[in-house]
Order: sequence, then structure tokens, then C-alpha cells
Amino acid sequence: MLGDYRITGRRAADIAAGVEAGVASGALPPGSLLPPMRELAGDLGVNPNTVAAAYRTLRERGVIETDGRRGSRVRSRPSSTPRDALRMVVPEGVRDLAEGNPDVSLLPSLDGPLAAAARRYAQAPTLYGAGPVAPELARLARADLDADGVPPGPVAVTSGALDGIERVLAAHLRAGDAVAVEDPGWGGALDLVPALGLRVLPVAVDDDGPRVDAVARALAAGARALIVTARAQNPTGAAVGAERARELRALLAQHPEVLLIEDDHGNGIVDLPLHPLGGVTRHWVLVRSTAKAYGPDLRLAVLTGDAVTLDRLRGRQRLGPGWVSRIIQYAVVELWTSGAVDRTAVARSYGQRRDALVEALREGGIAAHGRSGLNVWVPVVDETVVVSRLLAAGWAVSPGAVYRVEAAPGIRLTVSQLSVAEVPGLADAVAAAASVGAAGVRYD
Repeated sequence: MLGDYRITGRRAADIAAGVEAGVASGALPPGSLLPPMRELAGDLGVNPNTVAAAYRTLRERGVIETDGRRGSRVRSRPSSTPRDALRMVVPEGVRDLAEGNPDVSLLPSLDGPLAAAARRYAQAPTLYGAGPVAPELARLARADLDADGVPPGPVAVTSGALDGIERVLAAHLRAGDAVAVEDPGWGGALDLVPALGLRVLPVAVDDDGPRVDAVARALAAGARALIVTARAQNPTGAAVGAERARELRALLAQHPEVLLIEDDHGNGIVDLPLHPLGGVTRHWVLVRSTAKAYGPDLRLAVLTGDAVTLDRLRGRQRLGPGWVSRIIQYAVVELWTSGAVDRTAVARSYGQRRDALVEALREGGIAAHGRSGLNVWVPVVDETVVVSRLLAAGWAVSPGAVYRVEAAPGIRLTVSQLSVAEVPGLADAVAAAASVGAAGVRYD
């Protein structure tokens, strides 16, 4: 089962450390099946509860995963190795379409908003005991959510979308629970779930978001939570349309105990309407980050959802950072009220580049997907070959391995650093690098 490697130790901490040492040295490669708890306890001469505690620690650290009677295995990639580590170093002179950042020319200046926030703070400094959310920010956020048809609910603020998603998962799930996650999907979520000791159930995606049949299979397999990207899905650009939303809501209504997390990734940078899913299940949240429209360094996301989930999130937040800086919150209020970002113009700018690239690739016989947001997804036969060829041609793109679990290979091209004039040359380079394309609108 473990070859020549021996797990040792009398205490749970020592047993866990022994497994981690084997993983770190390569003696326990990904997929290695660990002994059943009672068997290992017998070998070590310890109580089975001691081994159970060691395995629980390893799950919580993201080192192993447990799948019922199939036992516990070393994860395919420990959580200490984030998917961002798979990104390449872009040589000087190569056009970088891999990074995924917004176009800085479309981001607002923060000088004025931060100065206005400082003046507010000078008039009424934030002290311990103050509410975690600035009332004006909560009011503006809730009005925006109401306009998009998001069900009523309290508002919370976290340090970015991933921080919020982590707190929501931790509020409801326990180690070993399964979470349905889009595949291909956001690398941050794909890393976060196992890092919390949870299991990833991949859900296939098409241009309208998570496929209903794939979600149904994940729920039937025991998924306790579902993470859905509403718009501008990373990496495929998928967006949940009206019909897909109706189908997903009908499916979720049959599973009222499932935790639903909607990540409205495209808020502020897309012109497609939001079709929210929340309110069908007992526990749900919708997350909106300011990163893409106003700048990643603001580190602020607004959440709404059911009262129990938001109360648990805020309660745990009080025991950690306490709150997101009111100065940052005041700056976001100033950005929202001053009209610093023309959302229509931003969406048009990204849309023109994205649509031009998708069309040029398709004219060249290359399947490409990018319904909304910053990214275009191109299915390919061999990611390594295509990425290498494009790098040699002067284009750095992101390998699909960063975003995949079971989905077929692909590459992601971010259009934020691309001009429309550059599109034909890039499309030709992709066509030359990808000798075979994958047809259709499914990514599995």
C-alpha cells in the first residue's frame, strides 16, 4: 500500500508529521492509499482514535482526502503548492496574456477617494465596538443588489471574494464534506476547498455556466455545497443565462440543504445581466469583489445571503481581523458615489477585445469561448506544446492545468493587456501553435 515507507509515531501529531514527511520527500506520491485506521493503529500499537485524529489533521491541512469506503489518499497536489505556482516566468519582450489582471488604464485613481476617506475618519475615527460595515456602504451595496434581483438579506464585508468564500464554507461544512466546483474554474476556489479539508466534486461548464446534468450528478454524489460563478467566469468567460438559471434553481429547490455560493466575479466589468440563484436553498450567499473594476489592492468584497450564514460569518470574523478597514470602505463608497468607473465603458472595452479575439480564432478554425469578462478559453490537445510554441512566438498564455480537475486541456488568454489591433497576429499565432482544436461549447 505504501511500498517501503513506514508511518511511525505514538501520538496523533507524530503520525501526521510522519505522513507529511513522506509526502514532502516524495516517498508518498500523489494518490498513495493510506492504511485503514484500525490497521495502522494495530501496526503502531495505539488506539484507533489516535490514528483517526492524525488523519483528521491531515485532511484539515489539505494533505490527504478521504472518500468513504475507498479510504484516505494523498492529495494529487498538497495545498501548500498553490496553482499560481504553475505559472511561468514571462521573459522580457514577451506579451503577457497570462497574468489575469485588469487593464490598469481602466482603473480609477485612488488619490481622491482615499483622501475623502481620510477626512471622514478624521471627523469620526473608527473605534472598537463599531459595526463591521459602514452604514452607507451597506445601503449602497444593498440597493445595487436589489436592482439586480438578488433576494433580500443582510450585508457583510470581507477582504476579497476568496476570504468571504472561505468563511462561508467554514461556517457550514466539516472536514471531508464534498463541494461541487466548476471545472474548469477559478484556481483559488479549486485550491481553497481541499485546503479546508473538503473534497472537490468537479462540475463541467459550458458557455452558460455549470451544466445542469453535471450539477445534478455532484448533488447526487453528496455535495454539501455548490460554488457558481455568475458572470465572467475564470477562465472560460461563461455567464449564467436566464434559462440556465431557471434550470439550476429548479434543481437546487430539490436540495434545500445544499449551501449555495454565487461569485459575481463580473460585477462592474460586464454588460450581461445577473440571473441570481440565491434564495432557493436554506443557506446561500452572493459575493461581489471590487477587484476587477476598482483595483485588486482594495481587498474588499460585499456579501449578502441568509441571516444564519451572515451571522456565522460575522461572528467568526470578529474573532479574527474584526472588520475590514473603515477607511477602505469609505474609499469604496466614494468610488461608487462619484461615478469614478463608467461600468458601461469598461464592459465595452473588454468586450470589444474579447469578442474580436474569439471571432478571429473561430475564423481560423480554432474553437474559442469567451462570453463575458476578461478571458478567452481555447481547448487544445496538448497544453504544454501550445504554451511553449506561443511563448517562442512572443505570447505568454496561461496553461489550463491551473484551472482544471477533470476537464479537457485548454489555454487561457486574458485580453486586458491586448489591443484590438493585435488580435489578428495573436489569432494566427494560436492557430499555428494549436495543430488540432476542440469543437463544441463543452469544456469536459
